[in-house]
Amino acid sequence: MSELVTGEAVALELRPARLPSRALAILLDLAVAMVAYLVVTVALVLATASLDEAAQIAVSIATFLLVLVGGPIAVETLSHGRSLGKMAVGLRVVRDDGGPIRFRHALVRGAVGVVEILMTFGVVAVIASLVSERGRRLGDVFAGTLVVRERVPVARTRFVPPPPPWLAGRFSGLDLSSVPDGLWLAIRQYLTRMQQLDPQVGWAMAARLAADLADRTGAPVPQGVPPAAYLAAVVQERQVREVRRAFGNGTAGGSPGVVGAAGPAVSGPAAGRPDIGGVPPTAMPVTYGPQASPARPASAPSPQATGPSVPQDATTADQPSTGFIPPA
Repeated sequence: MSELVTGEAVALELRPARLPSRALAILLDLAVAMVAYLVVTVALVLATASLDEAAQIAVSIATFLLVLVGGPIAVETLSHGRSLGKMAVGLRVVRDDGGPIRFRHALVRGAVGVVEILMTFGVVAVIASLVSERGRRLGDVFAGTLVVRERVPVARTRFVPPPPPWLAGRFSGLDLSSVPDGLWLAIRQYLTRMQQLDPQVGWAMAARLAADLADRTGAPVPQGVPPAAYLAAVVQERQVREVRRAFGNGTAGGSPGVVGAAGPAVSGPAAGRPDIGGVPPTAMPVTYGPQASPARPASAPSPQATGPSVPQDATTADQPSTGFIPPA
């Protein structure tokens, strides 16, 4: 994996192509070019049979330059770095900053390739690729390009862990309209990777993200709620709102008012989608701080508290359906 940084300070993770795949792509390109060269040469020999020897030599040199040198340059320029061989193998030529190549990049690659591939039968190109850390030949070094793999194995999806059950539905009244997408992305990335972080470092990051989120929503973080649990609960509330907006009010959950340990129940087209609430059982258990399990805040209602029971129908009738029901 090669991490490149663009002019907009965006880190790109690219997989440079190695020698075997690049050699196969070059062999395919050379085979196609040689076939085209032979066909054009035979046609020109028949067409220029009446010319003198010097004219025939000039035509042969021009044919070599146009077909074996100009052809690959034109193909890479028009296809933005994907020749026939590279398309078959799944490679692409890009600039050092990850952008598409232009004519000048293809021209330098093709001109240097005449020397290191055609004249030396690929020996110079092989040695340069073996020496280079990212497998670049001399043409790539002079042109400022890199051959990368386009067909990358699909990575295993990382799921956002669910919040504790006693926080379900507690933030249904938050105003999330002022939270930017960049902050949502940072929170999701933290939640999917917090189990890999040092507990103290993860706690500090969660506290900073929770403070930023509280500033955007205008409501402080409740006392006694771990920052990571607060982030997970707010993210789940946003997912529930997106489900309601996409599939209609009251149809997001399979049975409104029921909350499981893994989040709201989702049925229909939304079932099984991790980005809108579906969380596999393998995502649990989750700890939200340095301690083994988050302590229940004093202000949170206790499941064993005595009091009149609230019928489910009456609760769902008084407030809009969000897929949650407050603890009795």
